[in-house]
Amino acid sequence: MRIAWIGKKSPFCGNVTYSREITNALLDRGHEVSFLHFAQEESEPDNWPKFQEVPLPFIYKSQVYTIPTFKATKVLTDSLREIKPDIVHASLTLSPLDFILPEICEQLNLPLIATFHTPFAGKGAKLISGTQLLAYQLYAPFLVNYDRVIVFSQIQRELLARMGVREENVAVIPNGVDTTKYSPGPSQIKAEFQAERLFVYQGRIAPEKNVEPLLRAWKQSAMEIDSKLLIVGDGPLKPSLQPFYGADEGIIWLGFIADENRRIEILRGADVFILPSLVEGLSLSLLEAMASGLACLATDVGADGEVLEKGAGVVLNTKTVRSQLRTLLPLFQDHPELTTVLGQKARKRVLERYTLSNNITHLEQLYREVLLQRPLPLSHRL
Repeated sequence: MRIAWIGKKSPFCGNVTYSREITNALLDRGHEVSFLHFAQEESEPDNWPKFQEVPLPFIYKSQVYTIPTFKATKVLTDSLREIKPDIVHASLTLSPLDFILPEICEQLNLPLIATFHTPFAGKGAKLISGTQLLAYQLYAPFLVNYDRVIVFSQIQRELLARMGVREENVAVIPNGVDTTKYSPGPSQIKAEFQAERLFVYQGRIAPEKNVEPLLRAWKQSAMEIDSKLLIVGDGPLKPSLQPFYGADEGIIWLGFIADENRRIEILRGADVFILPSLVEGLSLSLLEAMASGLACLATDVGADGEVLEKGAGVVLNTKTVRSQLRTLLPLFQDHPELTTVLGQKARKRVLERYTLSNNITHLEQLYREVLLQRPLPLSHRL
């Protein structure tokens, strides 16, 4: 199958990881993949697959949104006409092109699928004001023009349905993780940081990630000197937080780590993974930690609470993160047998429900279903 993938390669975020992992896996299954993305001059990580690339010109690009040039629409249209894909799959990234893609694909008679990543709050909670709420309100009227929309959980499917997107056109395909790559194994990370017990946060240092309650809870818990908290990631709040939470409290700021092998080494050597977010989609970082055998604590937002439910981890309440962690951090420090059991359950949950292999199988089934429902382009019938 020939697939035109429209996504992101930079700057780093969950959408970038999603595009990399899915396109890698599709190539491994024997599909042809062309990757259309807003080109960046910065060097790209070397673990991207080798495929035909089409750079789309842009004026501005960030982790949150992208502003293309006026020429980008023509470049995209001409490229799709030349590639002649069987299907177009867009990993939506808050760009104006997301809204005109259905029109372009309709003109070219190409089936179009979207993955809608935008984070959301948990069951019964209101969407956080700002970008997340705006994104759902903006996108819902346009998502009806896609042949299918992929989301990560049933909660998200129901949310879009309430905004007018037909449920039968929304497919729930959770994120998946490579459980061979992300797996328990040897690591020297504890020796490197002189730690007996190692806790990890990995993600952006931004308001929606709610990192400060974790830092405050750690500081107030008076953790042992040989217990360390690694903060992996970067973001706008880092300069204001790092001076107040540092090595004296056992908190080590590692910044953004591009090297995947280094991130895997950290996970394999750690005991506990903590994700105190206010909104999420379905965190790949959480799934990677679970697959690596860590005991995991995460808030009940997006699909993260669903991932950890029924004993696969500890689900935190967004309103009481700090007080809960003040109790739980010493508990997990003093009872290694507890982290061992939870880590085993976490990996088992991923193997049962969230493997990359199953994800790709469901995606291939969706592609075939959509293709069967649409007439082939004239060029494919000749």
